Amino acid sequence: MSSSPDEVTMILVVRDDLKLSKGKLAAQCAHGAVNCALKARKKAPRLFERWNNHGARKIVVRADDESHMRQLYSQALTAGLVCDLVKDAGRTEIPAGTITVLGIGPATKMTVDAITSDLKLL
Repeated sequence: MSSSPDEVTMILVVRDDLKLSKGKLAAQCAHGAVNCALKARKKAPRLFERWNNHGARKIVVRADDESHMRQLYSQALTAGLVCDLVKDAGRTEIPAGTITVLGIGPATKMTVDAITSDLKLL
């Protein structure tokens, strides 16, 4: 099933260099999704409602490292998108403050694709 450019989606970008366990990765993605959803509900309520009422689509992709992720974050901010950098608390696998995930959206597929279309799926 193909999607339209105005479909609303959220992208979760994970750092490929960290090699997190599956459970840790899932938890970090959940933090990113919740943080973005809460921000969107305040900043872009209509977009949030469209996203939430039509399946709350989320796609997980990879960034090479922290530098790559920060470049994507900067592009998302410049585009005016809801976005969030997740920093780990440091209780388990990685040091406190390690940036693990970048959440982008919810936003239209066309808008997030302009920033993330070249990233590989996780």
